[in-house]
Amino acid sequence: MRKKIVITFFVALFSVTAFCQNLFSFATDIGAQRNFKNDQLYWAFGYTTQAQFHITSRDGVYAWFAAYSPGHYKNKLTATAKSPVTLPQEIAYTNKGKMRLKQFSLGWRRYLKGTPDAEKGSNFYAFGGFGLLLGRVDNEHSPTIDTADYNTPVRSGRANFKRLTLDLGAGWEYPIGADFYLYSEGRVWVPTTAYPSDYIFVNNNAPFTGMINLGLRLLF
Repeated sequence: MRKKIVITFFVALFSVTAFCQNLFSFATDIGAQRNFKNDQLYWAFGYTTQAQFHITSRDGVYAWFAAYSPGHYKNKLTATAKSPVTLPQEIAYTNKGKMRLKQFSLGWRRYLKGTPDAEKGSNFYAFGGFGLLLGRVDNEHSPTIDTADYNTPVRSGRANFKRLTLDLGAGWEYPIGADFYLYSEGRVWVPTTAYPSDYIFVNNNAPFTGMINLGLRLLF
């Protein structure tokens, strides 16, 4: 499936850029990420690099890669005995979770005010697309639970997971000279697939994240 997504990504990108005008931008930013899902609340920090192909004075496509630092959270859980003769029947424990997210996204970008090559005044724009989210989760139980004797709501250890996402956002930018633009964006990644994992305590519509980013765009 991953190969099909990568091939589709490059075919779509090549097809669109073949019809683009001679305007291309490279942008990079840093930002804060918040996971809004209950039992997975955390803050993380990271960066995004993106290419933007301006098809018209208002519309274009973007392709970005984003990566964030691990976010930390804790869950108060209960392990239950598999056998009625096992004592104690329940063990209360804490799961220390750590989640790290990376993402590829491809989508459409529309200027609501201004243009990508404006030399003065503020620009406002919105964008939307689809992404492939690559996640890693690490769980540590305290105390250590013997899973041969107890059932646990979430497994201990490390695992990778994937999600397809709907990516939405809006931004503001301002020309600062020499074809550089200062910009700020708000984004959300909405999971569109589940693929339940035994290492993630909450799988339904998770992770659900929002980002605030600040960066520079260079117009070529």
